[in-house]
Amino acid sequence: MIEDKQPQRTSISELGEFGLIDYLTKNIELVNSSTKFGIGDDCAILEFGDKQTLISTDLLVENVHFDLSYMPLKHLGYKAVMVNLSDVYSMMGKATQITVSLALSNRFPVEAVDELYDGMKLACKKYNVDLIGGDTTSSNLGLVISITAIGEIEKDKAVKRNGAKIGDLVVVSGDLGAAYMGLQVLEREKAVYKVNPNSQPDLSGYDYIIERQLKPEARKDVPPLLNELEIVPTSMIDISDGLSSEILHITKQSEVGCNLYEDKLPIDPTFINVCEEFKLDTTTIALNGGEDYELLFTIPQTDFDKIKGNPNFSIIGHITDKNSGVNLITRGGESMPIQARGFNHMEK
Repeated sequence: MIEDKQPQRTSISELGEFGLIDYLTKNIELVNSSTKFGIGDDCAILEFGDKQTLISTDLLVENVHFDLSYMPLKHLGYKAVMVNLSDVYSMMGKATQITVSLALSNRFPVEAVDELYDGMKLACKKYNVDLIGGDTTSSNLGLVISITAIGEIEKDKAVKRNGAKIGDLVVVSGDLGAAYMGLQVLEREKAVYKVNPNSQPDLSGYDYIIERQLKPEARKDVPPLLNELEIVPTSMIDISDGLSSEILHITKQSEVGCNLYEDKLPIDPTFINVCEEFKLDTTTIALNGGEDYELLFTIPQTDFDKIKGNPNFSIIGHITDKNSGVNLITRGGESMPIQARGFNHMEK
């Protein structure tokens, strides 16, 4: 098959703002009965009856949150949705709708935006979420994505960050640090490419950690699983900026202390191997890496038997008195204060 060296490029200006909106939304399907009115007016009409509404917004900025030299637009669209849905699940809610706003520079043709939306629509389909509206505008700074996620939950059932109690167990889903090491591999291959543009990236053996970076999955399964186990978390947060930052959010807002145990942190074997390759400490990365989008929560000690041995969860510590501080207990038994060294969006 002969490759088309000049693929079709449709200028966004040819469509105009409203033409672009019509183009991007023509195949959007609504699947939730709570969506009474979606795209097409100033407001979407949502009806939950006895439910409470959960809304979360995240902004993703090119060269701050993502690098298009190794982030495919379809993956970016998918990940942008995951970032927001994760916030809803971290409140024990059910995500139902999102809105999407884009700021685009003139270097992006319509086909590129189409790829981005393909990823978003794939995420919506997989997580049974409706895309109901948003906004578009021009940008002098590349691509900016703002997504608002909306969810529902029964009244007074939302789990916040401020409910942890002394004696509670600290639990985390999945494993930690892999997304950060996936980013390190991609950054390394980018640096190699800059020196030698003819080189081909060698990503063999890195599949898991790269997928954790480029195509993370929000933990939609955790709230129903905890409900099935009859466990009501006392506090919960998603791990976006790193375990260290998130546990400090919980302890500060709950006015408690905490001990986490180094030998209890869940890490994947591939992650360990890549840390050794990059000469990085596994514990440091597991604590501070960020973008894991796992759920960190606390539960009463009385629920220990319900959760022990469950392959979805790891008990990594317990809540202490506020005056004890927030500490990591090393494999050698030493106590070290935990400081927030996760990703700071304002530093780049």
